[in-house]
Amino acid sequence: MTSRSEWPAGYFIGSRDKVPDSTTLDAWRRLAVPNIGDCMGRSVAARGLKPYHNDSQLVVCGPALTVKVRPGDNLMIHKAIEIAQPGDVIVVDGAGDLTQALIGGLMRTSAITKKIAAFIIDGAIRDLNEWAEGGVAVYARGNTLRGPSKDGPGEVNIPISCAGLLVSPGDLIVADADGVIAVPFDELDDLLPKVQQHAQREEKIRANNAAGTTDPERFNSLLRAKGCPV
Repeated sequence: MTSRSEWPAGYFIGSRDKVPDSTTLDAWRRLAVPNIGDCMGRSVAARGLKPYHNDSQLVVCGPALTVKVRPGDNLMIHKAIEIAQPGDVIVVDGAGDLTQALIGGLMRTSAITKKIAAFIIDGAIRDLNEWAEGGVAVYARGNTLRGPSKDGPGEVNIPISCAGLLVSPGDLIVADADGVIAVPFDELDDLLPKVQQHAQREEKIRANNAAGTTDPERFNSLLRAKGCPV
């Protein structure tokens, strides 16, 4: 791969130094996105994205292949599809622009052939009926029938901001019916047991709620700490 200094301004295709292994992916795939968000401070999550793949049971879990584009231009998204590996999640910083779609049905066909897991698009898509057939997940800010240009500039495999998420190449993307979250690669091993324990605690609370045996002290102690006489 050539150095960044050899590329014209605004254009770059980088590489990923590290991606989660299959064991890591299998472990994280079992965890709900809200549980992950709880363990990341309850303030990390994509904002304003909607699923268009018509499958509320689908769980996306894969390494990020990041793309930054000029709003309304998808030249570098085509390049990202070309270099993507099976299971990759293509995450696109399209600046939230909804005037032109960044991906459509033809690109969906290519993505299915490449076994790409999902697209996370901070921008618009089109050809909604095709995306609703499934085969590859897509989360986007909106939709429009207006197609994109293919002029650039754009960059692949650089740190980006996507719908409020900071995403670096190789970070883990997990998405389900609740939304999309990115877990930094270097935090995966330390965070995993915390999320697993949190999920187990919630299962116990859920069982108590269902059985009608919830301990009122759980919240009464919080109220007393605020000075409430309960």
